[in-house]
Amino acid sequence: MPRYGQLVMGPAGSGKSTYCSNMVKHAEVIKRTIHVVNLDPAAEHFDYPVLADIRELINLDDAMEDESLKFGPNGGLVFCMEYFAQNLDWLDEVLEEVEDDYILFDLPGQIELYTHIPVMKQLVDKLQRMDFRICGTFLIDSQFMIEASKFVSGVLTALSTMVTLEIPHVNVMTKLDLLSKKAKKDLERYLEPELPVLLNEEFDDSKFSNKFKKLNIAIASVIEDYSLVKFVPLDMSEEDSITDLLLQIDNAIQYGEDLEPKESNYEEAEPNDPDDNVDSGFDG
Repeated sequence: MPRYGQLVMGPAGSGKSTYCSNMVKHAEVIKRTIHVVNLDPAAEHFDYPVLADIRELINLDDAMEDESLKFGPNGGLVFCMEYFAQNLDWLDEVLEEVEDDYILFDLPGQIELYTHIPVMKQLVDKLQRMDFRICGTFLIDSQFMIEASKFVSGVLTALSTMVTLEIPHVNVMTKLDLLSKKAKKDLERYLEPELPVLLNEEFDDSKFSNKFKKLNIAIASVIEDYSLVKFVPLDMSEEDSITDLLLQIDNAIQYGEDLEPKESNYEEAEPNDPDDNVDSGFDG
């Protein structure tokens, strides 16, 4: 039987831990089991149960406090993740006896982990060898995405991650519940955007060179060629919003197609014997 999982990615502050927490709670409501594995050595606390925690293997504070290493936060994180890549068999041990295998892997947000070193691709390869069907769930704070230039920056970050990992990919705009009514209305333009139009509106041609205009057109073309301009809006205050997103991700990894139907908790009632019928109260 295949196992299923999401790599929960996105910049720091995009809401990855909140996403994991709400998905676990949503799963309880719909009678599903979703586990979370923390793969961020810099994580501090969780408001949901964690199936496994990378800090049991390697901790960012330990790497930074080591006098022989003398790492700062970013260097220490890279060191921790490279150590993790050398000890991926740890996943076999912590996931060996898990039932109802649908797991969220909560990852660090530093982009260099996805673009400069091979650790995340190695993680994907390892999970696929463990029969996991994996979807990349890339989160970006919607408050960051209501300007064309910032939107393009976010999309390019998601695109570089997608190209590196080579797995099904769903982009999510988070924190819609924190936006004002006006900001929510402005955001609608970015859910299925026409990038050249948005960029032309933001950058006055009279203030920028023709080369800059051509660069914007080229970037918009690359993004549209990869069909990565669509984001799923996520409002954690609305159960339907969470349901719609989970359905898209489940479709991406074909969740449920190989699941065996669960046995009923009750035995099918046998037909009553005619002689056992209770008097209906009517006279014959």
